[in-house]
Amino acid sequence: MPDRWIEPLGLLTGPAAATAMEAGLALPLQGGPTAFALVRLVERCGERLVPAAAIPPSWRDLVPPLTEAPPPFAGLAPRLGPGAPLVMGVVNITPDSVSGDGLLAAGLKGGALVEAAVAQGQGMLAAGADLLDIGGESTRPGAAPVTPEEECRRILPVIRALAPLAPLSVDTRNALTMREALAAGARMVNDISALRHDPAAARVVAEAGAPLILMHMLGDDPRRMQDDPRYADVALDIGDFLAERLAAAEAAGIPRHRTALDPGLGFGKLLEHNLALLHRLPLLAGLGCPLLVGASRKRSIGRLSGAAEGGRARMPGSVAAALFAAARGAAILRVHDVAETVQALRVQQAALSGDTPADRR
Repeated sequence: MPDRWIEPLGLLTGPAAATAMEAGLALPLQGGPTAFALVRLVERCGERLVPAAAIPPSWRDLVPPLTEAPPPFAGLAPRLGPGAPLVMGVVNITPDSVSGDGLLAAGLKGGALVEAAVAQGQGMLAAGADLLDIGGESTRPGAAPVTPEEECRRILPVIRALAPLAPLSVDTRNALTMREALAAGARMVNDISALRHDPAAARVVAEAGAPLILMHMLGDDPRRMQDDPRYADVALDIGDFLAERLAAAEAAGIPRHRTALDPGLGFGKLLEHNLALLHRLPLLAGLGCPLLVGASRKRSIGRLSGAAEGGRARMPGSVAAALFAAARGAAILRVHDVAETVQALRVQQAALSGDTPADRR
């Protein structure tokens, strides 16, 4: 685990970021367009603030992962253009998703279920999603697990139907499901357990050469992850965890350039932990991988917005969280409300650049 971290502070966007970088007063955050003018040099024994342009020589080995753009995740270019995040649409084939969109909850079965899931995915792609994340097991707090066989029964027909239309990620922690989903046409694996749940998972991903998302979850059981979340320093603790899991993935034959990292908002975190992670997201950029943020429709959004009933009622708050994450370096946004998120990102990108998007001129 890292014993030192550089945490970017004083974030700048738009023309101010470009001017500060040209003047040598700021550095690009993972290649830009966001820049940072200050840093916190963090060691377990203490910390200090210095200008980004005056990072001491003994710390400069930590700078390149922060300032250089990581390889595009799965080779994908955002449809919204350079500097924008990828938008990942969520298709849940579950009965009890916290987002309120689990298709099994509607009582659909067989061909009707597959048809509804495919239509949902097609709608997200038409609204501007860059990729889709297909899941068949609810991982909400307290959710009961399902067998890999049941998970496959739910998702494989949907993956086969959607794979010709878009890049697909399979949201699973089970090696059998990973193997079958990749064979059915999924291109990526999104593992909430960061390869801890199933000992065979790392080998499946490595042998397939698939891009991988490693996520932080407290423990390995969604049923108990919210029992008593505690952290000494939530950003550093989760940074240490992701660094360790990234090293484990590399040791298993999964190169860093194929990996994205997710701090796991809501997975063993209280509201204050989720807010701290959003605010301190640039710290995790020091691991040199694209960062994924999935705040969409989660309980924290409901608590902050007052939308206690969940589901689509939390859409406006979810869009606000997505915009904040994008401004702090998130390279992938996992969302349920694709059309609204894409529209908000379009306006944000135009406002920051001061330029009309090419397809709107």
